[in-house]
Amino acid sequence: MAEGREFTEPMPGDSSRRPASRNLLSGYRGLDLTNERGLLCGRMLADLGAEVIKVEPPRGDPTRNIGPFYQDIPHRERSLLWSAFNLNKKGITLNLDSVDGRSLFRRLIGRVDFLLESFDPGYLVGRGLGYEVLKELNPDLIVTSITPYGQNGPCHHYQASDITLMATGGYMYMTGEPDRPPLRISQDQAYLHAGSEAAVATMIALYHRGNGGRGQHIDVSAQASLLTSTVNAIPFWEMEGMALGRSGPYRTGLSVSRQRQLWECKNGYVIFYFAGGSFGAGSNAALAAWLETEGLADDFLRSVDWETFDMAMVSEEVEGRVEDLVSQLFSRYTSDELYEEALARGLTLCPVTTPSDLVANPHLAARNFWVHV
Repeated sequence: MAEGREFTEPMPGDSSRRPASRNLLSGYRGLDLTNERGLLCGRMLADLGAEVIKVEPPRGDPTRNIGPFYQDIPHRERSLLWSAFNLNKKGITLNLDSVDGRSLFRRLIGRVDFLLESFDPGYLVGRGLGYEVLKELNPDLIVTSITPYGQNGPCHHYQASDITLMATGGYMYMTGEPDRPPLRISQDQAYLHAGSEAAVATMIALYHRGNGGRGQHIDVSAQASLLTSTVNAIPFWEMEGMALGRSGPYRTGLSVSRQRQLWECKNGYVIFYFAGGSFGAGSNAALAAWLETEGLADDFLRSVDWETFDMAMVSEEVEGRVEDLVSQLFSRYTSDELYEEALARGLTLCPVTTPSDLVANPHLAARNFWVHV
């Protein structure tokens, strides 16, 4: 918002009249009524300069009761999840279950650009605050709704936890070991995908409105956001009819054999894989030279012409032979040692960092990423 602007001033719909600023969304204002389903959306828009006002019920948002908690002391003012995803937002209290609260809400709607909400489908409609009502109050309003399965369809009224969405969205089918049941990613991820896609969709709607359009209702399904985020699974199915399954530490689908990409080292793990073509030739040759200096190279490795080596056609026997040599090399060093050596030699390798590694990371420290609050 422009400096010193009062909340009582209406917000113009024409983005060309917004105050100039180096922040992408400066001059835009929105209300955030989301719970944990959509808090990231508002956080992202706030980080980009929008004035995002978190609206809580009189007893406080239930998300305040979700851990982890600062110093492991459960308290509504100590939720780290709440603090992290509401950074840069302002806050007000509003009771949508009261007549006065709904009246005030309608007044606020005329003075904002967007509304973020993650109630169950029908909640706002049941209180006379559905999109059809809100757009009459503010035709330029963008309403972004974030729910497990969207606003309509046979599953729209279903409840869903993170593991449910990771399963129905397709992620779990590809996560884990091939001979064991599917796994979800350890930390909740489903609604973070939904929140990030909601933020992008809201910005696209703002851009559309600023180019002669009007407000609109954005319907974000967490399941759909996961489905479209399964990276290379969709093109493999569309182009090859291949369903990528669980492969543990290996890459599948890009060659006739599995290719290891997660490797154990002296103190943890690193990521490295043999890439094909000109992209991988230099890195592969550099690794072969390193194996030679360590006394681990064999006649086969010395005979390989990495410029013409086709990783897509490598047999399981050859893959296993190379994997054994590389495993011996990586087991001799820590992840940091392997990383530094990889930089010097031109290898496409990176360490798998732990939370303590990230806290001590010199690059993040140089950029003042970590700030004491």
